[in-house]
Amino acid sequence: MLQQAEAAGAELVKPGQKVFWGGYSGYFADPDGFLWEVAWNPHFSVG
Repeated sequence: MLQQAEAAGAELVKPGQKVFWGGYSGYFADPDGFLWEVAWNPHFSVG
């Protein structure tokens, strides 16, 4: 997801990396400067 954001013109602020709760998290800034977090939690399921 972070690579897709970069390809669309976003600036990678913090690359995805492991976090203390067992998932991964990273940040990007969109072309307007707003920060977005992309996170993956292996302990969460939808549905």
